[in-house]
Amino acid sequence: MEVYLDNAATTKPLKSVVEALVEAMEFNYGNPSSLHRKGLEVERKIKEVRKYLSKEIKGKPSEVIFTSGGTESNNIAILGALNHVKREAPKVITLPTEHKSVLNAIKELEGKGFEVCHGKMDDRGRVDLSHLQGILDKNTVLVSISYINNETGVIQPIEEIGKILKDRNCGAKFHVDGVQAFGKVNIDVKKCNIDMLTGSAHKIHGPKGIGFLYVKEGTLIKPLFFGGTQEYTLRPGTENTPGILGFGNGLKELLGNKREVYNKVLGIKKAFMQQLEQEISDISIVSKNIEEESPYILNVSFLGVKSEVLLHSLESVGIYVSSGSACTSKEQDHSHVLEAIGLSEESIDSALRFSFSRYTTEEEINYALGQLKSIVNELRMIMKR
Repeated sequence: MEVYLDNAATTKPLKSVVEALVEAMEFNYGNPSSLHRKGLEVERKIKEVRKYLSKEIKGKPSEVIFTSGGTESNNIAILGALNHVKREAPKVITLPTEHKSVLNAIKELEGKGFEVCHGKMDDRGRVDLSHLQGILDKNTVLVSISYINNETGVIQPIEEIGKILKDRNCGAKFHVDGVQAFGKVNIDVKKCNIDMLTGSAHKIHGPKGIGFLYVKEGTLIKPLFFGGTQEYTLRPGTENTPGILGFGNGLKELLGNKREVYNKVLGIKKAFMQQLEQEISDISIVSKNIEEESPYILNVSFLGVKSEVLLHSLESVGIYVSSGSACTSKEQDHSHVLEAIGLSEESIDSALRFSFSRYTTEEEINYALGQLKSIVNELRMIMKR
């Protein structure tokens, strides 16, 4: 039996997505910038997807640009919004638990004279709103905080942060990395006062190589590279038609029953957590506050067992999990996320991330639990020798 529990890294594409990709390459191959029928047909289809996507986040079609994915979107949002800033001592506020595509883009700005402030968090990684208010001032040009953390699943109070920024009226832009949230939770960019939001198709059963960046009307963004006028000049180059149309097909199939799916996955996660605690001793779950974390992600430390050893042992019986973010999993450093929330070295070294999807079944979870119990006990016995 194969059990795929690494859905925060990527998801299996829907059949309808694969069909749309093939159809686009076989029939919808016209360049959307061309003036003939082949090009105009593709342009129309892309507009439909843009309209559908913008409606999902309560934005406008003209506020959505297509990119290659979350990393590119985060870079365009952060560097594109701030590379032109001429203000004296500009400040950027973020969290030390952000995705590397956010942290490294901000690090680039730090080298150009920007002050970078990290907001304080509780022991689960949730931002301290009082501290955020305290460090927010007239020099703040950007606040960048993810909706859902990709390693722990902690949900940040995005609406409250947006309200703070609106009430303070200091001119700071609000960027939200929504890669782990889009398509799974309801996002209202207007209600949350979001200026820039990123999303990625392959996290929700869409194709790889396609994502989007929402840019609120009136937000000044400069392109990072130059060419034609595609995507409102913010992302020049011929559009990835197969990716966009595949993304669109996936959205239409997935978004109709988000709440129902959310509750189903929440039930899976609760059952998994409960049985883990009953069946396996000496484990540490990063956060048990179900109301403030994504049902799709669970981070667990199996104390006394190296995460890499456990990961490959599970792989040998057909269970696929992660020891952290897929974007940094081949690096030898500790998880910067778990380190930032104060976990011990032992907990970090033994941590695995289980990430579920709408297609994860009870049968798969039961199989994974049985194998986990057996393998963890065996590895602990070996370690004691």
